Amino acid sequence: MSTIGRIHSFESCGTVDGPGIRFIVFMQGCLMRCMYCHNRDTWDTHTGKEITVEEIINEAKSYRHFMNASGGGVTCSGGEAMLQPEFVRDFFRAAKAEGIHTCLDTNGYIRKHSQVIDEVLEATDLVMLDLKHINDEVHHDFIGVSNKRTLDFARYLQKIGQKTWIRYVVVPGYTDSAEDAHLLGRFIQDMDNVEKVELLPYHKLGAHKWEALGLEYPLEGVEPPSKQTMDNVVSVIEQYHSNVKY
Repeated sequence: MSTIGRIHSFESCGTVDGPGIRFIVFMQGCLMRCMYCHNRDTWDTHTGKEITVEEIINEAKSYRHFMNASGGGVTCSGGEAMLQPEFVRDFFRAAKAEGIHTCLDTNGYIRKHSQVIDEVLEATDLVMLDLKHINDEVHHDFIGVSNKRTLDFARYLQKIGQKTWIRYVVVPGYTDSAEDAHLLGRFIQDMDNVEKVELLPYHKLGAHKWEALGLEYPLEGVEPPSKQTMDNVVSVIEQYHSNVKY
């Protein structure tokens, strides 16, 4: 029987969630409570649409020409993909059997390491790991949970030599200071598995989703960072890693 997963949606020709043109599956459910979340409607683990691995791989295969020609592939994002590791594992295995590149976009909040986590990673060509903040106290206030599990997962990726991109959202007043950037830089500086650091400027494009759910948007009034702010963060992290982009 084909493994069943619960997804929010999929995007057929994504260009920002991994290299090349990608088929992106947004998994349903997330345990983090990021104040800037632009997919607020993915938090609930009981909503979304049920779909089988067979159905989603058949959908993805129809875009294989575009993916392969651009050096792209499939990405599992969210919500948080690793809340449904069996589905991600089997989807990635099916993609690999078709010669399709696989990318895992995760916050690394792994509740318990198990064999299935290793099986997911064995079928993963690239991990994009979202590091929200290295200061655990700030992380807890800003994201709603401790960062310990995420940082442990980051260290595990280093241990096994998993090809990884680090993603870091620059939010004015929360993650944009030189001190914040130094913390991130020092954490990753010895991780030779990290190929790139992607800085993502905070945006307000998901605020309407909070409003549609009848919720107050937590960062009302916070504006996207200026180019100067982004350049400043880049200049700090470049002291620790040579490949920093935004």
